[in-house]
Amino acid sequence: MNSLMFHGQTVALNEEGFLLDPSLWNEELAAALAKAEEGLDTLSDEHWAVLRFIRSHFEEKQGAPMVRAVCKNTGLRLQQIYDLFPSGPAKGACKLAGLPKPDGCV
Repeated sequence: MNSLMFHGQTVALNEEGFLLDPSLWNEELAAALAKAEEGLDTLSDEHWAVLRFIRSHFEEKQGAPMVRAVCKNTGLRLQQIYDLFPSGPAKGACKLAGLPKPDGCV
């Protein structure tokens, strides 16, 4: 099991860097995960639009949205999402949104 030090606390992550406890998520933790797990020093407004939509969908439906829904609700094209999250919407965006690792495609 991996972990991330965040504000003096150890946050448990799985072997791929996903939060073991999604209830710990907040935007400050997302920024720390972005840097530590995805190598992103800053998150743009577009990053936040994707992350907030994914997080909102997760809280409402207890699962990750389909990538089509992410594109439709953020106004971003699929290629733009891959440009923002080089490891992809499932691995990168869902990880930073604090979701457990999705079973399938986002």
